[in-house]
Amino acid sequence: MDLTGGFTLDHSSSTAAPSRRAPSQGAPSTGASPVGAFPVGSPSTGAFPVGPPSTGAPSTGATSIGASSAGAAPRLPPQGGAGRRAEKGAAGGGGGGGLRARPAVTELRLSAFAGHRSAVHALGPVTLFTGPSGSGKSTTLRAYEALARLSAGDTLDEVFPDAADCVPERARPDAQGRRGFRVGCTVDGPEGPVHLDLAVQAEPRLRIVGERLTGRGRTLLATALRDPGRPTVQAEWHTAGATPVTRAPFPDDLLGTALLPLRVAGKTPGQLEVLAAAEQVVVGLRSAFACDPRPERMRAPVPPGEGRLRRGCGNLAEVLHRTHTDCPRRHHRLAAVAAAGCAGPVTGLGVQELPEGTVRAVLERAGRPATPLARLGDGELRYLALALTLLTGPGVLAMDRIAEVPEAMQSLTLLADGLDRGLDERQVGELLGLATGIAADGHIRVAGTVGARAAAQASRTPGVTVVELGG
Repeated sequence: MDLTGGFTLDHSSSTAAPSRRAPSQGAPSTGASPVGAFPVGSPSTGAFPVGPPSTGAPSTGATSIGASSAGAAPRLPPQGGAGRRAEKGAAGGGGGGGLRARPAVTELRLSAFAGHRSAVHALGPVTLFTGPSGSGKSTTLRAYEALARLSAGDTLDEVFPDAADCVPERARPDAQGRRGFRVGCTVDGPEGPVHLDLAVQAEPRLRIVGERLTGRGRTLLATALRDPGRPTVQAEWHTAGATPVTRAPFPDDLLGTALLPLRVAGKTPGQLEVLAAAEQVVVGLRSAFACDPRPERMRAPVPPGEGRLRRGCGNLAEVLHRTHTDCPRRHHRLAAVAAAGCAGPVTGLGVQELPEGTVRAVLERAGRPATPLARLGDGELRYLALALTLLTGPGVLAMDRIAEVPEAMQSLTLLADGLDRGLDERQVGELLGLATGIAADGHIRVAGTVGARAAAQASRTPGVTVVELGG
């Protein structure tokens, strides 16, 4: 991988006809050049060429990069084209063969990431990765979550504290000792498929050295490392005004696509196109919630609070205390799901307020004493936590909410590594049925990993995509 290069705008494609065709299965998407065709650390013969900067002056719409905004999560501009077009199609849920009303990640590319090379995975509403130990199941979800966190404004060192482990093991350093990795994704939505590709240098210093955003056959944003001595990359984005391209330095530890809403004025059709594409990618990626229920943390009573479920679900009782009153219909449905996956008769899910000011959740039994959740098995607790995540939304989950975009145009993507861990066949079947049923309306998507037994069960479930790794 050429760690001194990056990407440039393809000015020759500025007149290309728009393409709204969905990406093909199992191959790199149209409009995004393959980024895994050469070894990491090899000479740059296969890398994307970076031409010299032109002498064109930046347009007046470019905003200087200030330190005060470098680490902030971007606020999406209300004038974005994706939001307006989504409003027109939201009622249809993106169905009927038209454009998706809600942005969603439909493809994940691991061109050179840990044990993955030139891997392209199409993502459906419910996608489960399976394979033998060491095949890269967890690594695949890690790459997805990393892109989601970068789109939310997290810095590179926060997202990759152990970046060296993400470099393919056999990657050879170049003459300057540089090694790195490449990841990318496709986000489908009102603007059609939009592709994001990212090149990261992990050694000797962690930094982004190249980023490219493409849509409708056009490169909308490209960044490249020009001066290794500066903590910036040179960014250029499509303008299509008096100045065809705007250039400005971007920090090398933040995702440029997430910064575009803070930098682009939206005064020309080209700028509006860039904003709409960036908005779609940011909204689609930021919808992810990584859920990893830890039963050992879920048994103790907890103080009541705002009731937003955390990643480890240790505050499950707090969330049930909230949904019991704020979301009675969802709470009642969760009780029905609990009855299908927990031992013994279950007539409801209750919450008890204890004298010391804490709350604990209980399973209500018909004519029998309630059972505190502390008495349930690990599998039952994981099952309840995952079901609760599927039945709620961003407002009940401890995740980055996008206040500028109406909830009707957002979707939640549940990332569940080890979805079947500790669950029996009945519980896995109930969760798969719940996930596919909810995913059918476009509000919820699931990407998870499972073992061989659950994978075989999932392959018989309509609406579930099973991806075999390590074959």
